[in-house]
Amino acid sequence: MRGKRATFAAIAALMIIGSYTLPAFAVEPPPPILGEPLTGRAAFTDDIDLKLKISHDGSETTVVNASDPSNTVVVRYTVQAGAHFPWHTHAGPVIVNVVAGALTYIDADDCGERTYTAGQAFVDAGHGDVHSAFNPTGSPTVLIATFFEAPTSGALLIPADPGDC
Repeated sequence: MRGKRATFAAIAALMIIGSYTLPAFAVEPPPPILGEPLTGRAAFTDDIDLKLKISHDGSETTVVNASDPSNTVVVRYTVQAGAHFPWHTHAGPVIVNVVAGALTYIDADDCGERTYTAGQAFVDAGHGDVHSAFNPTGSPTVLIATFFEAPTSGALLIPADPGDC
């Protein structure tokens, strides 16, 4: 009888210990790309215009005019190692700050790649400029993206065809 009690107590102890340790091993991996809004969608109360000039390595300057940039939202993206954004565009320009890691941006116009690292920022022209991006590192990349001309609701990334890329 004593042996049965000891066996029962040992099994009960293993079940209790297992109920605390097994969930730690069953944790779901993080999503490949997690977007967390840092602000709600907001609008400037004043009339404003936004004009950005973009020139990569002395190349031709692209001028981005946003006649009504008043709808804004700020989103933190965490991009896991090797994860890719799908090919897309945005309604308006996006200013992106790389907080940690690196992001490689691919422009569908020329299939050119530009890598930005922590402490650097870049401008995504939006307005139909099709692109993708990926994390080329072995650890998560964190971005802060400020969207202008954002829709008042719905998706901030508009799926798009990359053409020949």
